[in-house]
Amino acid sequence: MPLDPQVEAMRSQREADQVPQLYTQTLAEARAADLASIQAAGGSLEQVHHVEDLVMEESGLPLRIYRPEGTDPLPTLVYFFGGGWTLGSIDTADGICRQLANAVPCQVITVGYRLAPENPFPTAVNDCHQAVQWIAAHAAELQVDPARIAVGGDSAGGNLAAATTLLARDSGPALAAQLLVYPNTLYGSDTASMRAGDDPFLFNRTSVDWYWGHYLTDPADGRNPLASPLLAESHADLPPALVITAEYDPLRDEGEFYAEKLYAAGVPTQLSRYDGMVHGFFAMSGVLDGGRKAIAEAAEFLQRTFADG
Repeated sequence: MPLDPQVEAMRSQREADQVPQLYTQTLAEARAADLASIQAAGGSLEQVHHVEDLVMEESGLPLRIYRPEGTDPLPTLVYFFGGGWTLGSIDTADGICRQLANAVPCQVITVGYRLAPENPFPTAVNDCHQAVQWIAAHAAELQVDPARIAVGGDSAGGNLAAATTLLARDSGPALAAQLLVYPNTLYGSDTASMRAGDDPFLFNRTSVDWYWGHYLTDPADGRNPLASPLLAESHADLPPALVITAEYDPLRDEGEFYAEKLYAAGVPTQLSRYDGMVHGFFAMSGVLDGGRKAIAEAAEFLQRTFADG
């Protein structure tokens, strides 16, 4: 189908305003522009019963906790923000985390993993896995139900969530679910959706290459399953998954291939493609109906999965 009318209007406005692509800017400019764009498209922030920032004492990594009402141990989603491993921060996912905390309801903890190129692969993966292990180890004081911990993320955050499940399968903690929103799953992919992704006013193939170029110091690292989860030798025994993709996204096909890999390995997997949508729509619930629908679907998946735990 064609671009969703709301997406088309957004794209047309970008063209009229000649909004520069992030990959044409300095890192500092791109980081500021990325956050401003996400905050503008995310709409008004929802109020959550309790929001708290803290720092993991061993690593110094920042965390932000979004806690709905309740004093019992809570099902908990550990969320990794998007931004191509290069842009983004805890604030990037603030709107998403607030919505999910209220809608599930569950506790959501965002991890401020370190960014490339200052901290290239595999720093972010190790940060994310270490954070999940730390949260599980401190479950009692964080009001976390250790039997109901999920991971999730959008774009590069989805990549990190997928990689974290691979590490957690082998070295813990046990995870209840994975929420993968248009995740990168294969470095150097040459899929149909990637070849079609050349729109200069949307996330495109050049964007993908720019992010990978910052993340990997050696292209050979792209064959590592922690960078390209699609290449893992086995996807068996991973937690149930919801994979969300967008029709007009260069990453669409590799995300859907990953869902197929999970399903073939016996992992309960739900794949949901949003027709007419583009990369980033999950964070645009303030301006896109598709973003609101995807947040609701993610919340329903987590609610159902946590209830089964």
